[in-house]
Amino acid sequence: MRGHFFTILAAFALLTTPARADGERAGVFDYYVMALSWSPNWCATEGDAKGSEQCDSRHDYGWTLHGLWPQFHQGWPSYCRTTETPPTRRQTSKMGDIMGTSGLAWHQWKKHGTCSGLSARSYYDLSRTAYQSITRPEIFRRLDKPVKLPASVVEEAFLKANPQLSRDSLTITCRDGFIQEARVCLSRDLTPVPCGRDTIRDCTLKDAVFEPVR
Repeated sequence: MRGHFFTILAAFALLTTPARADGERAGVFDYYVMALSWSPNWCATEGDAKGSEQCDSRHDYGWTLHGLWPQFHQGWPSYCRTTETPPTRRQTSKMGDIMGTSGLAWHQWKKHGTCSGLSARSYYDLSRTAYQSITRPEIFRRLDKPVKLPASVVEEAFLKANPQLSRDSLTITCRDGFIQEARVCLSRDLTPVPCGRDTIRDCTLKDAVFEPVR
């Protein structure tokens, strides 16, 4: 009886835990999630400790492109089997202006770009087009000191700046008490679509930290 109980628990866990599928076939997915990271917060929680070039004070990064991720309606593929040639150093370097570093561009290709079914060049071009299709609210660049705010304020700012978005196509995430990312769900042709249940998990913090542009 006890063994049967734990079998039921294990089955329930499989149903409720987002599933990642490594090594899937390239090009098989349902939609994209574009993740925009607030660079000053990433630097405060992770980048400074790593000595990342992205966090150097001579830069003024705000919302940077973390990545464009192929997604299933539940779960996501990663590190897919592809016959496409890996990106050149020149290609990854060119993405640094919106991603912060060429190293991130390379990592995103390996983990997510390989699942798009696109060439590295086409994947980066699509990522840039997706990034440019969303208006990043200018108000956050005007901060001159750290503030604490509800995550819902960030969501409202994105919705106001992007009338084409709806609440079910956008989610705001937090990490370690900081606003982390704005994630936008997009079709293959970059039209906003509803996010899957394992993606639409809004941060509920009322006092999330938001650092100013450096």
